[in-house]
Amino acid sequence: MTKDIQPIFILPEGATRITGKDAQRNNIMAAKLVAETVRTTLGPKGMDKMLVDSLGDVVITNDGVTILDEMNIEHPSAKMIVEIAKTQEDEVGDGTTTAVVIAGELLKNAEDLLDQKLHPTVIAKGYQMAAEKAQQILNQISASVDKTNLNILKNIATTAMTGKGAEMNKVKLADLTTEAVLQVADADGNIDSDNIKIEKKVGESAEASTLIRGILLDKEKVHGAMPKKVENAKILLLDCPIEIKETETDAKIQISDPMQMQAFLEQEEKMLKKLVDDVIKTGANVVFCQKGIDDLAQHYLAKAGIFAARRVKKSDMEKLAKASGGSILSTLEATSEKDLGNAGVVREEKVGDEYMTYIENCQNPKAVTLLVRGGTEHVIEEVKRAVDDAVGDLIASLKNGKVVGGAGAPEIEVAKELKKYAESLSGREQLAVLKFAEAMEIIPKTLAENGGLDPIDIMTELKALHDKGEKWAGVNVFTGKAMDSFTEGIIEPLKIKTQAIKSASEVAIMILRIDDVIAGGGSKPGPGPEMPPGMMPGMGPGM
Repeated sequence: MTKDIQPIFILPEGATRITGKDAQRNNIMAAKLVAETVRTTLGPKGMDKMLVDSLGDVVITNDGVTILDEMNIEHPSAKMIVEIAKTQEDEVGDGTTTAVVIAGELLKNAEDLLDQKLHPTVIAKGYQMAAEKAQQILNQISASVDKTNLNILKNIATTAMTGKGAEMNKVKLADLTTEAVLQVADADGNIDSDNIKIEKKVGESAEASTLIRGILLDKEKVHGAMPKKVENAKILLLDCPIEIKETETDAKIQISDPMQMQAFLEQEEKMLKKLVDDVIKTGANVVFCQKGIDDLAQHYLAKAGIFAARRVKKSDMEKLAKASGGSILSTLEATSEKDLGNAGVVREEKVGDEYMTYIENCQNPKAVTLLVRGGTEHVIEEVKRAVDDAVGDLIASLKNGKVVGGAGAPEIEVAKELKKYAESLSGREQLAVLKFAEAMEIIPKTLAENGGLDPIDIMTELKALHDKGEKWAGVNVFTGKAMDSFTEGIIEPLKIKTQAIKSASEVAIMILRIDDVIAGGGSKPGPGPEMPPGMMPGMGPGM
């Protein structure tokens, strides 16, 4: 007589588990869907997405990372694809769509190999070899760039903005971003994007955007009697309040005579007057304070003809110090004129519906402000994203010193060279390297499709040109023909391509190696069917 075998559960109740081929298919499908979502936004003729959140706020964009961020993706594999876009954004600031589309295509091609009974680890190995080779190919074909190549730098910025909301004014904005990046570059070539402050104000068109050789503050002067404009500004940057210090603990002051009260108030006034006198002694005619300024102190400063603003953000204070060459002081004692910053003019002006303070015409500012304008909130947000991308591209190009042509040319060149490389391999990895090469062609194909062109015609023409040695032959989506992307001024930083391939291949390999997905049970344990009525979970009959 056989004994009934009791089933053994090793997972909590409500947990789900997908194994083997189903797990792989499920993960690949999710990744492909993410890539398909952003694919239509690629290139100069890419379309935009409108994203509406639960509160009804609307975002209109074709920036890959913004789309994926706003979509609040839940699927675990799809989240990994979103991470590629975030890494690309942090490392370069542009090329997020490219990275995601390549990852999706790598997984789609891997699916064909899995159908041919190729083991996932063999595919992973082949992809890894191909990714390393692709990095070498890109480095070999890249061209050098430095601060002196002004024309190339402007073309990089223009390329970054093409196909985005800023396209109509891309030449003007490219000039501004190039000037801004070169201005904040250190002598050793180091550039920090934080030193370029991008302020946006709704009102005029994007054509009215300007570069301020200094800082624009979202602040107004603290007292109506202060001057609206100060020429040859000597700027005092304070990290201490111009107020009477309060006691650390709660203190009681007992007064028995009204005269004592009067003396107390007069003493307070004297202390404030001394603080203001200390400010005047420094020779400053403009004061920016990170903390508060007492009402009475404001009155004294106004009488002395000093322009003052209070509660300035710490980040803005640091930018002010870099722009004006001044020091941020924590005390007014032992302050000399060399601690002050300088600016050609400090003025208060109404921009849109609020007052702002311009600190401009600084000598050699190491922090500048790009004031971006636009007709509506949605337009200006997209213009700002385009300017952010352009700034990221310029910094990546100058840091790395290498650029490549755009328009899908480097991807076709990489695909061509990878196919040659695959022929030199003898193992099964050869198939994976070939599929990797094919996946690279998705970028020019997508550019053609988004431009309403026939991808097959374009691809055959481009491959023929690349075989003849024209490494920068790319898709001209406006004429429907091939072009030399470099001479046409379609130039991108090498870092965009190397980073995109690196993160896309790493994530594709990681997803391929997963053969088991175990999701924890989300349901809380409730009274089971075998529990007697009225008994709580966990309550035994002996309780």
